[in-house]
Amino acid sequence: MLNAFFIRDYRPEDFDAVTILWRIARAKSLPAFQRAQGPFFSEDQDYFRNHILKENKLWVAEMDRRVVAFMAMRNEFIDQLYVHPGYQNRGIGKALLDCARQLSPEHLWLYTLQINLSARVFYENNGFIAEKFGISPPPESEPDVEYHWRKSNSLPFKKYETNVP
Repeated sequence: MLNAFFIRDYRPEDFDAVTILWRIARAKSLPAFQRAQGPFFSEDQDYFRNHILKENKLWVAEMDRRVVAFMAMRNEFIDQLYVHPGYQNRGIGKALLDCARQLSPEHLWLYTLQINLSARVFYENNGFIAEKFGISPPPESEPDVEYHWRKSNSLPFKKYETNVP
């Protein structure tokens, strides 16, 4: 089936694919920001290993035996959600959000940078509401937006067949 993907738990062998995807997606969505503030790839990997993996539960979307997206989440908070630029606009990001809604059916929240207009449009199109504007913590120290999704304000979402309970 064309564009068929599935969502599964992150596995340690996904590390390289996910960290490369993470870097490519950030460079594509915010090229000037990434050039100005972007760390070396080894620093990205260290941060991913020492913070994202330790503080969150991760899922990946796989298509054609490739990791094409991932989501990192703890409780109601979506810490990271990235789709490889070559696989965007295929419903993968929405499917990851729907999985997050299955895990936290009443409320979700996240941050994105104010300059990341494509992410802001994506979240707003998926029922998230900008509730707070501020400054992200170091090392970014950039204007950000805190978004919230609440079941009470939303349309029903699609449940996906995954290994998510």
